[in-house]
Amino acid sequence: MKPLVIGITGGSGSGKTLFIKKLREHFSEHEVCLISQDDYYCPMEQQQKDDLGIINFDLPVSIDKDAFHDDIKALMKGKKVQRPEYTFNNEKVNPKLLTFAPAPVLLVEGLFVFHFKKIRKLLDLKIFLHAKENLKVIRRIKRDKIERNYPLDDVLYRYQHHVLPAFEKYIEPYIEKADIVVNNNENFEMGLEVVTGYLKHYLWKQRK
Repeated sequence: MKPLVIGITGGSGSGKTLFIKKLREHFSEHEVCLISQDDYYCPMEQQQKDDLGIINFDLPVSIDKDAFHDDIKALMKGKKVQRPEYTFNNEKVNPKLLTFAPAPVLLVEGLFVFHFKKIRKLLDLKIFLHAKENLKVIRRIKRDKIERNYPLDDVLYRYQHHVLPAFEKYIEPYIEKADIVVNNNENFEMGLEVVTGYLKHYLWKQRK
C-alpha cells in the first residue's frame, strides 16, 4: 500500500528536529520512516558562494532535489534506500551509511520540502513549525556552535545573510499551503499531541 506521506518544514531553529524526535518516540521503526533533506546536500564544490566568497547552504540549489525526490518515490514503492549521512562539515563526526526502510507512514523533513514542487505534490499532509525570529536565532546559535562546532561569528553571519533571507523567500510563503501550523514559541506539546493522535488513528485503520 502507498504510505501516508507527511511533509514537515519550518525555518531554521523552529524546532523541526525535536518535534520529529518526540513524534517518532510514539511509533516503531516499522510504522514510521523519516527521510531528511539534510542528507541530500550537494558536494562542497557545487555549492554557491555569496559576495564574500562564503558558501551559502541555505539555498534550494544547495540540495540534490532530484535524488531526494527519487528516494522518496522509491520508499513510496516499498523499496529500501541507502544514503551517506551528511555531517555538516564537522570533522569530529564520522559519516554513517543510512538505511531507510519503507513504512506505512513516511515523514519527509526539510527546509525546502514545500518549495520543491515535485516533492510538495507527493505530500498527503503538510506540517509547518513556526516560531518567533528571536527564538530561532538563539536555537540556531546553540545548535551550530555546540553540535556542529561552528564559530559564533560564522553562525551569526550566516543567519543574517543566508538563513533569514532564505526563510523569507523560500519557506515562509508556503505557510499558507500547510494543513497544520504548529507554533513553537513556548512549546509544541499540543501540536505534537494532535499529530500523534492522527497518526495512531491512521495506523489503527490500516490494521483493520
